Amino acid sequence: MRLLLDTHALLWWLADDDRLGPRPRDLIEDPGNDVLVSVVSLWEIVVKQRVGKLEADIEEIVEAVGREGFACLDISTAHLLTLAGLPMHHRDPFDHLLIAQALAEDVTFLSNDRNAARCQVRLVTCADPPPPSAQG
Repeated sequence: MRLLLDTHALLWWLADDDRLGPRPRDLIEDPGNDVLVSVVSLWEIVVKQRVGKLEADIEEIVEAVGREGFACLDISTAHLLTLAGLPMHHRDPFDHLLIAQALAEDVTFLSNDRNAARCQVRLVTCADPPPPSAQG
């Protein structure tokens, strides 16, 4: 499976935050899955840090993304063409572009964005429990 982490999912993973549930953790940890981090998320982190909405060190985050073995996803024209066709369910440009990337790349989006499912993207929410067969 190929997973694209939403910005909050990335930050929660790196901080070992409990808001990231068991199933998303298992998916990220699974060596058979490819985990993608978009440059959009890195850009969002920098913007929010600069305006005082987030305490973060982008250098540390970029290094951690590399250490985790996550692949960095750049923005392509295909992503922008997909973005142009998305409905405007909310006004967050970062979320819209991440959803467009997930659709264009045909990957599963790991996010708590409640509007993402309205865009027909494959979605795993950050709070998803493990499947019943994996529960003890």
